Amino acid sequence: MLVNAAAENALGTLGTVCWTIQLLPQIWKTWREKSTEGLSPWLVCVLHLIVIALSLTDLILPSLIWGLTAIFLGVYAIVQKLSIALIVQPQLFGTLSLISWGQCQYYDNNWSIKRSVLAVVSIVSLIGGLQAGMVFAVRPSYEHGNHRGVDFFGVFASVMLSAGLLPQFYEIYKHKEVIGISKLFMLVDLLGGVFSLLSLVFRDTFDVLAGVAYSLVVVLDGGVILLATILNPLAHRRRQRAEEEALESGVETPTATSTLEKHDFDPSPSEKVPV
Repeated sequence: MLVNAAAENALGTLGTVCWTIQLLPQIWKTWREKSTEGLSPWLVCVLHLIVIALSLTDLILPSLIWGLTAIFLGVYAIVQKLSIALIVQPQLFGTLSLISWGQCQYYDNNWSIKRSVLAVVSIVSLIGGLQAGMVFAVRPSYEHGNHRGVDFFGVFASVMLSAGLLPQFYEIYKHKEVIGISKLFMLVDLLGGVFSLLSLVFRDTFDVLAGVAYSLVVVLDGGVILLATILNPLAHRRRQRAEEEALESGVETPTATSTLEKHDFDPSPSEKVPV
């Protein structure tokens, strides 16, 4: 192994920065459009749980799943004594994931602002307490050579990370295109996984479980971006053909999918189909 503490911390910090700011474009996009259509709230929740799990082992379902995942990712990172950047990473990202989840409840489920804020604050507080308790529960056995507890958190974080993105792929299948997801969010998330994975290369021993978790982020995010590149232009052409056929027959298109205006993967955002 190529051991380099400076490189490990630098790359880990870059990964943390990416995973800290990555949800800001998504949160801004949701607030601007007052809608979370196409964005699975379970995705964000799972991400939060995964991040917590990794952070606990180092020092250590999509919106909600991501958020809950932070518990396990955080514990893993804390106990495994990963770099400080990789320990802080799950906490920051998990909090932003739950904020995004709160937006889903407010805009799509008609929750009041007070109820949404209270729910997010309550879940964040509960997750923080659970994470701290799990760290103190697992660390003694880990220090005595029993790694099963820590390994569980690492494996479970990876499983939840995958589970968090599955609902998002269902949304893509349902809409036959990628909507509701910020392209910048997915790209920054992917880069965060790449930098975090590279930081493990410069440790004295490569952490396999953390590596699997970060690799899943890269692969699954890349899958969403690839599907957007393929499906969104096809969906755009379908709408254009439907509009042309409607104009030729003198019949106005019933619903020209106004959701095209709601996502950042639109191949030609200036050409909107009238409703």
